[in-house]
Amino acid sequence: TNIPPHNLRETIDGVVKIIDNQVEEDRDTEIDELLEIVKGPDFPTGAAILGRKGIDQAYRTGRGKIKVRAVTNIEPMKNGKQRIIVTELPYMVNKARLIEKIARLIEKIADLVKEKRIDGITELRDESDRSGMRICIETRKDVNANVLLKQLFKHTQLQDTFGVIMLALVDNQPKVLNLKEMLVHYLNHQKDVVTRRTKYELNKAKERAHILEGLLKALDYIDEVIEIIRASKNVAEARDNLIKRFEFSQAQAQAIVDMRLRALTGLEREKLQNEYDELEKFIARCEQILASNEEQLAIIKQECMDLKAK
Repeated sequence: TNIPPHNLRETIDGVVKIIDNQVEEDRDTEIDELLEIVKGPDFPTGAAILGRKGIDQAYRTGRGKIKVRAVTNIEPMKNGKQRIIVTELPYMVNKARLIEKIARLIEKIADLVKEKRIDGITELRDESDRSGMRICIETRKDVNANVLLKQLFKHTQLQDTFGVIMLALVDNQPKVLNLKEMLVHYLNHQKDVVTRRTKYELNKAKERAHILEGLLKALDYIDEVIEIIRASKNVAEARDNLIKRFEFSQAQAQAIVDMRLRALTGLEREKLQNEYDELEKFIARCEQILASNEEQLAIIKQECMDLKAK
């Protein structure tokens, strides 16, 4: 697997496009629509991608070769000399190895000078610091810096190829995916996340609502409830007596006997009723989400947009 890093905003826009086409127009998204949104990889070390052919192939088939070239600038010096300044290098997977890569690159250029395959470099320095990366390559007076730079692109990692292989496990089977398939699988995963989360929240809300029903019923018969608890020898007996008398569930009776009498007598019906009403609305909303594909997609879209804004 060799999936290049991407700009998160573009990737999210691609997912949102798939959602909008599905919800608003009830149709599948064409890969050409996504290519207009996701322009290409976004390498954190910068550098420039040469041409669109490699990107296009990678996004349509899941495999492709993307040529990446260092960002350079030619500056004039005193005595008619020139220097090539390198400020961005082609992408390496491990960021920490960037400095090591610069050193290896300088070493490689030095070797090429010795072998006379590249001639005209008088000095080579790594001037990278906290503010950024900078390699300085000074040339001889009689050397054309542009020609020298072309030779460096040819013989060194100042120009590199990123081989894209969009390989992923789909239902435990390895599969090479194009851009659309990648985003659709991500969207399906998010649906799974929303569904599981909503089911979990629904169950918690139902459990709490059930307890509140018991407490509200206990308030209707508060004196008798207290009398039963006081007359019982232990917690288990109190719970069983409450169940027998009021037909509470095990969980409701347990919640009542677990409370201190002072807390039980101090319960405010209005607060309990308000909480219960809010939970009923929340339960209805959860059930609405679970029953509707469009509701799930709307939540995913909103969460994607929130992530994009951050």
